Order: sequence, then structure tokens, then C-alpha cells
Amino acid sequence: MAPSSTRPTSRDVARAAGVSQAAVSLVLGDKWRGRVAETTAERVRQAATDLGYRPNLAARNLRLGHTRTVLLVVPALTTEFFAGVYTGAARVAARHGFGVVLYPSPEGVGPARDPFASAQAALDGVIASSMAADALTAISGDQLPLVMLDSDPAGSLGAATVNLDITDGVRQVTDHLLGLGHRHLLHLAADVPSWTFEIRARELADRLATTPGTRLTTAHAPITIDAARAATEAALTTPGPRPTAIVCDDDKLAAGAYKALRRLGLRIPDDISVTGLDDLALATALDPELTTVRLDAELFGERGMQALLAVLDGREPDHGDIPVQLIPRASTAPPRPS
Repeated sequence: MAPSSTRPTSRDVARAAGVSQAAVSLVLGDKWRGRVAETTAERVRQAATDLGYRPNLAARNLRLGHTRTVLLVVPALTTEFFAGVYTGAARVAARHGFGVVLYPSPEGVGPARDPFASAQAALDGVIASSMAADALTAISGDQLPLVMLDSDPAGSLGAATVNLDITDGVRQVTDHLLGLGHRHLLHLAADVPSWTFEIRARELADRLATTPGTRLTTAHAPITIDAARAATEAALTTPGPRPTAIVCDDDKLAAGAYKALRRLGLRIPDDISVTGLDDLALATALDPELTTVRLDAELFGERGMQALLAVLDGREPDHGDIPVQLIPRASTAPPRPS
């Protein structure tokens, strides 16, 4: 059965199964034995599955106090950033008597098996990164009270969105490089279909467009060190003027750029400057240490959980993006005179 654009209700299930809403409530509440025929119960369960119906257990569970559990859906845990998001969310949850179940999408993005397929799954709500939106849809998390992280507020699936001020982070990086005298930048862009990366590219291009004499080239790579190395090597060995700085969407991409530059015999920052975005532990493990934008992952998680609690309580969540901060280190310097 084709999925509906609106959330199915118990009335829809009753209509599809040819029974009353009371019968639907009994079956999906597992109180049907002795009151509803087994064949009828099976018909109701099948209709609920076909429609993608999930009872709103959040309100019932909060009233009864039986379970207070939130699902956090994130990309695969390949960096410590999302571990920090979990830590912050769990800290706030614990203060309010909630537990947080972490669900990393196996491939970072893409389909995932629903770990809570049963209609009895006792989830009060979901917090999800837009980078794992496909997995979120696959597990029907968008049918529960939902808060989206790093997501376009204008087109979000969630009842609320919580964002870091990535636009300002890119602005800080760009202004830093322009202030040093750089005019030709290479954007090493994350090859991930996510709003957070789209706005990085847009802000960088818009910022450079307001400064005369600038040039921007772009190379795309998945967020792995090897892919970033290969993309950087390819971009820097094509004919034409070489950029004097590389703006990376992520610190792991910057690490790949470092490897490429060393293979090409180029020195950082003497021959070319490099910036990242995240301020992972990796940033200070690199040599020279990486100029990057610090994102407060734990605060991000805290704000996500606070927003979900507000949604569950029927309150308006706090608005305003979380500030970010450029951390200048040794990977950036003025370009060499032409």
C-alpha cells in the first residue's frame, strides 16, 4: 500500500480492517484476547502494518509513567562528534527521568532496518540528524514526536529543529582567509546530500562573491581521509593557477588534504593554507595543528533533548542557532607573494 502524506490514524486502521476504533485500540493495546476474535486481531495488525500506523504511545506512557525513552538517530559513529551529541542529550534526559537509546544508521545515510518495528515499541520521541534522514524514514521515526538536528527549518520533518550556526562558522573561516590575503580558494566539499553541507557551500560562494578578485573552485569527496586525499590531489594537479587555501567541510576531509599536500611536496601553511570544521581531537593531532571551527557537540545534544521535552510538554521550544567559534591555529598564514 502506498504511504500516505499524512500520518495514519486509528480511524484509518479501523476502516481498512473493517472494524471499530475500539477494536483497533484493544488489539494494538494487546488487550483483545477474549474480547476480539483472533482472525480479527490479525486483520487489524496487518492493516496497521500496511498503513505504517504507530500508536501515539508518548502521551499514554508519560501519563502512566511506564517508560520514558527517546531514540537518537545519527550517522554511523565514525567521529567523536555524535558521541558528544549523545552525551549532551543523555545528560538532559537523565535530569528529567528519560533514557536515550542511540541508533547509528549503519552506513551513515541510507536505509536501515527498523529496530522498533513492533506497534508496542515504547518510544516517547525521536531526535535525529538530517544526515541520517533516510534511516529515520525507514524506521518510521517521523511518525513520533520528532526534533531534527542540522536540518532546514523551512522543510524539516520535525516538530522542531535545532541547528548550530554553521553559516556563521563558514563566514568566520572565509573572513579569516580573506583577511590573510587569500583570494583563490579550493572548497573540499563533503559529498553528502545534507542541508548542513549545502549551506556551507552556499555561504562560502556568497561570501566570496562580495569580494572582488576572488576565485572559488570545488572538489567533492565522501567524508573519509582517503577520499579527501584523492580529491585534493586531483584538484591540485589539474592545469591552471593553484589555490592558496583549502576550505574543508570537515576535519577528516582536512586530514586527507594534508596527506595529499605532502605527497605533492607542498608545505602547510607556507605553500597552501588549510581549514577544517568541527574541532575534533584530530585537529590538534595534525601537524601543523588545524585552523577550524569549534562546534559544541554536547550543547547540540542538550538543546536537542530540551526541544523534544518542550514538544512533549506542548511548549514552544527555544529558538536561535547555537554559536560556533573559529579556532585559528598553525595551518593558516598569508599566501606567498605571486
